[in-house]
Amino acid sequence: MGGSEKPKAPILLGLLLLTLLESAAGRFVVEKNNLKVFSPDSIKGTYDSALGNFGIPQYGGSMTGTVVYPKDNRKGCKGFDGFGISFSSKAGSLPTFVIVDRGECHFALKAWNAQNAGASAILVADDVEERLITMDSPEETGSSSNYVENITIPSALIEKSFGEKLKKAVKDGEMVHVNLDWREAVPHPDDRVEYELWTNSNDECGYKCDMLMRFVKDFKGAAQILEKGGYTEFTPHYITWYCPQAFTVSRQCKSQCINHGRYCAPDPEQDFSSGYDGKDVVIENLRQLCVFKVAKETKKPWIWWDYVTDFQIRCPMKEKKYNKECADGVINSLGLDLKKIENCMGDPNADADNSILKEEQDAQIGKGSRGDVTILPTLVVNNRQYRGKLAKSAVLKAICAGFEETTEPAVCLNGEMETNECLDHNGGCWEDKVANITACKDTFRGRVCECPLVDGVQFKGDGYKSCKPSGPGRCQLNNGGCWHETRNGHTYSACVPTEEGKCTCPPGFKGDGKSCEDIDECKDKTACQCPECSCKNTWGSYDCTCSNDLLYIRDHDTCISKMATEVKSAWAAVWVILIGLGVVAGGAYLVYKYRLRSYMDTEIRAIMAQYMPLDNQSEIPNHVSDSRA
Repeated sequence: MGGSEKPKAPILLGLLLLTLLESAAGRFVVEKNNLKVFSPDSIKGTYDSALGNFGIPQYGGSMTGTVVYPKDNRKGCKGFDGFGISFSSKAGSLPTFVIVDRGECHFALKAWNAQNAGASAILVADDVEERLITMDSPEETGSSSNYVENITIPSALIEKSFGEKLKKAVKDGEMVHVNLDWREAVPHPDDRVEYELWTNSNDECGYKCDMLMRFVKDFKGAAQILEKGGYTEFTPHYITWYCPQAFTVSRQCKSQCINHGRYCAPDPEQDFSSGYDGKDVVIENLRQLCVFKVAKETKKPWIWWDYVTDFQIRCPMKEKKYNKECADGVINSLGLDLKKIENCMGDPNADADNSILKEEQDAQIGKGSRGDVTILPTLVVNNRQYRGKLAKSAVLKAICAGFEETTEPAVCLNGEMETNECLDHNGGCWEDKVANITACKDTFRGRVCECPLVDGVQFKGDGYKSCKPSGPGRCQLNNGGCWHETRNGHTYSACVPTEEGKCTCPPGFKGDGKSCEDIDECKDKTACQCPECSCKNTWGSYDCTCSNDLLYIRDHDTCISKMATEVKSAWAAVWVILIGLGVVAGGAYLVYKYRLRSYMDTEIRAIMAQYMPLDNQSEIPNHVSDSRA
C-alpha cells in the first residue's frame, strides 16, 4: 500500500464482477410468491409477484386484504400523512394492501412510507412491460440506513398489465379482495432443512455489513440448536471474484487478490492507499471456510458460528486487530486444530488454484431452481434464495417454512413463531375436555386436526368431530371414552378391550355404552320369579331370598328345601364312602390273588424238579421236608 495514486476501488470491483458474470453461464432467479385475486370476477385468478429484498415476508403463511390506490402521492415517494391519507384498517375489517407506481425513488422508501401510513403490505406496479425483478434495498446513504432495517411489512412487485387491472378495478369502485401467499415460497419436502448463508468477513462495508454482523450474532443460538438437533444442515459461503487477465500484474489486483489474481475481494475502505486490502478479506474468508471444514470433520459444524461471532468481537478492523494473530487466538480458544486449518488454507502466494475458493466460485453460479448469488448477503433455504429483512425472526420463519408440515422442531413453535390457533375454540378440532385431550396441533403454518397418541394409545378418527382410542390399552386411558362408575366398592365399565372402539353396558345395566343405568330386575320381572322368592334390587345386580327357610338357586331361579339339600349331601357322602370301600376291597383282592398264584407256581415247579431235573438247573430249592438223616 502507499503512493500518491488513488485509483477508485469501485472501478476495479465493477471489472471483477463483469468478468465473472461474462464468463459464467449463470442466471439470476427472481424469487416469487402467489398473489390470488378473489374479487372482482373480471380479474379473478392467480398471478405472480416478486418478493422484495426488504421487509418481512410471511414465509409459510398467507395474508388476505383489500387493495387501495391512493388519489395522491401514487408513487409513494413522500409521506402519506402530508396528504391526509391513512391506510390503517378499522376494527373488524381486512388489512389494507396499498398499490403504488414504480419510479422516482427507491422501492424501500415506498414501502417505508406505506408502512408509516398503516398499510399491511405494499404492491408496486411496474411501469414497463418486462419480466419481474427483485426489489433490492438501496445502497447505504445517511437517510436510507435509518429506515430500511425498520421495514416490517411485506412487499411485492407486480407486472404492469396486472397492476393496471387492479388500479382500474379500484377506480371503478370495485372491492378488490386479494391474498398474498408465501406457503410455497420455500420448498418443504421433508423433516430436514438445508440452508446456506453467503457472507463476508469484512466489517467495514457500511450498513449491510453491520446488518450481517448483527444477524450472525442474533441467530447463532437458534442456528446451533437446529444444527445440534440434526434438524438442519448449514453451509457458509463467501463470494470471491477473479481479476481480469489484463490486470493481474497491476498493483490493484496484487493488493486485492491472492493466488495471482484468481481470488479477489473489494477494498474494505474502497481506498487502495490506506487501511486493509481486499486480499486481507479473501484470506480471512478462506480461514473461516476452513474453520467450518475442520469443525465439520469433528462432527461439530456449529462451531463456525462461535468462531465468526468471536472474531467479530475480538478482531475488528477499526481496532487494527483484523489479522492472523488475532484469528489464531480465537481458533485456539475454541479448541480447533490450528495446523489443520492452516493446511486447509494452502499458500495464498502460489500461482495455482485453491480448491476451497475454487468451489466457492463455482457455487456462486445458479443451479436448478436457485439463481446466481449476486447480492451480499444472501440466504438460501432448500435451494431457494431468501428475500426480505435479514433478521432472526424473519429468517427463522423462512427456515421453519422449509420443514414438512408437523415435523417442525420446538424452536419453530415458540411464542413468537407459533400460530396458536388451538387457543381459539380448540382450532375447531375434536377434544375431550374431561381427559384434557385434543386433536388440535399448532404448526408453523397453522393448526392441523389429527387424532393424538396419548400414553401409547392411538386415537383414530377424522380429528374434527371424532377421535376414539384403539388398541388393547384403550380401556386404561379414560376408560376408552366409555361409561364407568364405582359404588360401594364395586366398579362396572362399558369398555371392552377386545371390541375396537365399542362401548357395551355390562350385565345388569342398560344404555349406549357412553352412559349406562342400572336395570331393576325385580321391577322388570326378569329374575327371582319363583313363588317362594322375594326380590330386592341392588346396583348392578339383585338379591333374592326364599320364604319358609328355603334355599335360592340363582342358576335355576328356584327355591329348594335346605333339608333336602342336607339329605342329598348325606347320601352323597355315603355313596362316596361306599365307592371308596369298594375300590379298597377290589385292590386287596387283586393283591391277594397275585401273591397266591405266585406261591402255587413255585411249589409246582419244586415238585416237578424232583422227578424231571432240568438240564440247566443244578439245584432247585423246594419247600418239601427231607426225612433223610
